[in-house]
Amino acid sequence: MTASRRMRKLLTTTAAALLLSVAGAGLAAPASGAPTSGSSTVQPVRAAPAFNAGGIWTIYQSNATVTVNLTQDGNGYLFGTVTSGNTSGTLESGGRVDGEKIYFVVSWNHGPRGRYTGERGPDRRLSGTTYDLNNPNSQATWRSERTF
Repeated sequence: MTASRRMRKLLTTTAAALLLSVAGAGLAAPASGAPTSGSSTVQPVRAAPAFNAGGIWTIYQSNATVTVNLTQDGNGYLFGTVTSGNTSGTLESGGRVDGEKIYFVVSWNHGPRGRYTGERGPDRRLSGTTYDLNNPNSQATWRSERTF
C-alpha cells in the first residue's frame, strides 16, 4: 500500500469516527421499548419532593376551610381524603409534591372537582389557588398555617 493510499484511508477512518462521535446516540437504534424520535411519550423531568405534605392539616381558603388527610410516597405522589363541613372528597390520582410545589385534584362527593396548586414559601407554609374544574369561574386562594 502506498503512502498516499494509507493517508487517504487514515483520513477516511478519522472523518467517519468524528462524524459518529458528533452524531452520538442519535444514529443508534432505540432500545427495546424506548420511544422513537417521532414518539410523543417524552416524560417531563420532575424535581425531588422538597417536603412531605403527609398528615392531617388545614387549608384555609378564601371561601371555606378544608381539612386534608394525606399520605405521600417516596416519589412525592399524594393520596388521601378531605372534608369541609359535611362535604367530603377524595384525591384523584396524579397529585404530587414536585420540588417546592404541590398540586392535586379533589373529587368532592357533591360533584365539583377542585384543582389545587401551590408552593412552599420562605415561611415554610403552603399557599396557592384552587378552582372547580367543572366551573372554572369558581376560584379561591388558599394557605396553610402548618409549616412543611
